[in-house]
Amino acid sequence: MELYATLDRLCSQTGPSGFEGKVVETAKELLAPLVDEVIIDTLGSVIGVRRCGKPEAKKLLLDAHLDEIGFIVTGYEEGFLRFAPIGGVDPRMLPARELTIMTKPQPLFGIIACMPSHAQNGKEKENSIAIEDLRVDVGLDAETVVRQIPIGTPMVYRESCFSLAGDSVCGKSLDDRSCFTALLRAAELLKDKDLDVDVYFMGSVREEVSGTGAIVGTNTVAPDWCIAVDVTFASTPDISADEVSNKLRGGPVIGMGPNMTWWMTGRMIEKAKALELPYQFEVMAGHTGTNGWGMQTCLEGIPTSVVSLPLKYMHSPIEVISLTDIEWTAQLLAAFTEELGKEGGINGV
Repeated sequence: MELYATLDRLCSQTGPSGFEGKVVETAKELLAPLVDEVIIDTLGSVIGVRRCGKPEAKKLLLDAHLDEIGFIVTGYEEGFLRFAPIGGVDPRMLPARELTIMTKPQPLFGIIACMPSHAQNGKEKENSIAIEDLRVDVGLDAETVVRQIPIGTPMVYRESCFSLAGDSVCGKSLDDRSCFTALLRAAELLKDKDLDVDVYFMGSVREEVSGTGAIVGTNTVAPDWCIAVDVTFASTPDISADEVSNKLRGGPVIGMGPNMTWWMTGRMIEKAKALELPYQFEVMAGHTGTNGWGMQTCLEGIPTSVVSLPLKYMHSPIEVISLTDIEWTAQLLAAFTEELGKEGGINGV
């Protein structure tokens, strides 16, 4: 698998929370050759299963969400679009940003209008503009805008992704399509292995607004164990080491805390050491901010682990990840999966 090509194919698709159809179909196409069966569940998450062929085999569910943050049209003003955020959008970076407007049958493009800097006073230069005060310019007259762009139309950042120097990749929706790429790579690594558990690979929907996609998918699969794979903050010059210590090319980040099952955390560490893979820790004292929070309480409760991929500039159109970290994360997930049925926790706890 060529990691960059796979990642670029996923990131080029539009898929804000609740409107993930295009990226789900792409994920399904990429997953199908690596598993025995692929379905799309009731809420729209894609789920593929690699069966081990052993009777009454236990189930491991690996999850990475496919949705991205975005926007939704709420109204019109003199030919411009008013809009609201879908998910956690930072208003500071919105002025002058290019958007893809998910109109049918073909998308339109727009820009978030901005005031030229030489027309701003001191206060305006110092403060970000509230989202409710921003407008999208589509380049059409008022009547055409209303006719072609209905209220409720979703929008996303226009950029896909591109390579930086070395193994870094920059772009939109790397949260969390970089992690789904890691799941695909893990499925490839496991494809010809003799496993003792059935492995389910899920690309879930709606994580950025509720996490309900993973909850419904987990209830659909009814697994014995879950692993939520998501991005986490990587260190940047504007963040102190006391706040964020994880680094790009530092390896997968293993979550530790009361909402992760301890034997699973320990097994992750053991497998990383055995493979001589670099790895990092993140202490998650409360809500993990991932699908693992909801997955652990599905059914009668499911032992759950969280593994994260370090990422810079989260929830922006210029997120940055390392392809090497994707590969290392995939190797760790594959190693965790092998012989899990024999080596898993006593009675699954």
